[in-house]
Amino acid sequence: MIRIVETIHLVCWSRVAAWGLASILLLPGALAGDEPVDLETVTRIREEGFRRSQVMETVAHLTDVIGPRLTGSPQMKAANDWTRDKLEEWGLQNAHLESYEFGRGWSFSRASVHMLEPHEVPLLARPRAWAPGTKGAVRGEAMRVEIKSEEDFEKYRGELAGKILFLDEPAEVEPPDDQVFNRYTPDELTELTVYEISDRRRGDFRKRYLKRWKLRKALADFLVEEKALATVEVSSRDGGLVRVGGTGVYDKDENPGVTALVMAVEHYNQILRLLEDDGEVKLEIEVKSRFHDKDNMAYNTVAEIPGSDAARKDEVVLVGAHLDSWHAGTGATDNAAGSAVAMEAVRILQALEIQPRRTIRIALWSGEEQGLRGSRAYVRQHLATRPESEDPEQLELPRFLREPQWPLLLEPGHAKLSVYFNLDNGSGKIRGIYAQDNVAARPIFEAWLEPFHDLEADTVTMRRTGGTDHTAFDGVGLPGFQFIQDRLDYFSRTHHTNMDVYDHLQSKDLMQASVVMASFLYHAAMREEMLPRKPLPEEPPEGPEGRESKEDPSGNARPDAKPAAGAQTRP
Repeated sequence: MIRIVETIHLVCWSRVAAWGLASILLLPGALAGDEPVDLETVTRIREEGFRRSQVMETVAHLTDVIGPRLTGSPQMKAANDWTRDKLEEWGLQNAHLESYEFGRGWSFSRASVHMLEPHEVPLLARPRAWAPGTKGAVRGEAMRVEIKSEEDFEKYRGELAGKILFLDEPAEVEPPDDQVFNRYTPDELTELTVYEISDRRRGDFRKRYLKRWKLRKALADFLVEEKALATVEVSSRDGGLVRVGGTGVYDKDENPGVTALVMAVEHYNQILRLLEDDGEVKLEIEVKSRFHDKDNMAYNTVAEIPGSDAARKDEVVLVGAHLDSWHAGTGATDNAAGSAVAMEAVRILQALEIQPRRTIRIALWSGEEQGLRGSRAYVRQHLATRPESEDPEQLELPRFLREPQWPLLLEPGHAKLSVYFNLDNGSGKIRGIYAQDNVAARPIFEAWLEPFHDLEADTVTMRRTGGTDHTAFDGVGLPGFQFIQDRLDYFSRTHHTNMDVYDHLQSKDLMQASVVMASFLYHAAMREEMLPRKPLPEEPPEGPEGRESKEDPSGNARPDAKPAAGAQTRP
């Protein structure tokens, strides 16, 4: 009997020891129930954000008053100044603009396209950004050309003078089979939490884009030499939507080409039908655009709520969104919405007189639409850099098309950034967050979302997402996250189109997003430790790789990790 009792005691103590060891092993990645959540402060955040919101006033000024905010344009500079002054008015400190080299700015004030023959009718089109305007109203014949490589130039040499060139094939207009306005269903959110392993190969984007970039550069020279009047491309959205982009020519010494337009699908297709069987179409176009060369710098707006804890005030919780936009609409859903939410989140905390342990900093980026240039400049200035390539061919390319160089050089600020949160997927409410493969962050986010389940924010997915400013941080080994948002009509109608205007914003969604964002910032600033990190990025091996960012492969780091192979720390 005694032996049996002793055996039982031994088994019990071994189990206790095992559980104790397991608890120690679990410490670096606490379970959701172990992450403290300040529900009293969450209540105050909800009260301020729902009862005294200013998010719609902010977004109305950015869109209706300032208008489209193309990087380098007068409107973008006005937005930088206004957001800096507004954040300072709300009581944030160190409100300022940070500059980086960008190139010439561009804006337009008129775009008129009319068909004159075989009958008169106005046509819906917008210019490509950074394309030159016309010298008053000009008239010419429409001509369909097919140029897929520089070898195609010869068949059109001597034939293009005075012509308006239609570059694309007719677009197919299919009966709509999707809803225009979408919110995530519970099943879709559940599906989003299932992790996807990608076999996409690193560098595919860079190679594809480089090929297009070289052809567009050569085509600009060829069309100027041949004295073509203008080019017309078809919009990538139908239903009267004109979805724009830019020429990518920001250097005043580089040839900007000829006037370039994007036309609504239905009007573009009509012109091509009329051109069939040697038909003739005469057009009149007038584009008034300006290049702005006095200041080749672009600017990010930065302000902060200083930390109050002597041991942690140098650590930073960063929130941001891109302030720049395209020019077809007023940049409401892309991304005045995200900028207004980020501003409202810090306004809420400031209004509550929150004294965060860490510094909470807001940054509103420029140049996102030209390749995350504002956020990448911030990262280079404060957090991490890469060596410059010594290859002359690489140096001739835009920075975002150059192959990444190694080792990664960490600035002192790298160790002090706890987390970066980003919002840039339209006007939809926050439904959760992408954890970007950061397993240790998942239970933290689950705990922080729990007070917002009644607002339908309850999903954490391990998946990565790219194409916006958080990847600038993720790519140098820092925790950078984008929230999951309801899609609404962002991808179906507003993204980069003439319908990206105030009327497509959802006020209740933006209020909800502001409240969730404010709570995330508060808890990140108050928690005992900084946010956990993934391993520092190493020089990529050959072969399959996960999802890549807009231009640059991404990677991550733990705050206490020693620099991995491929990383060095600056003194």
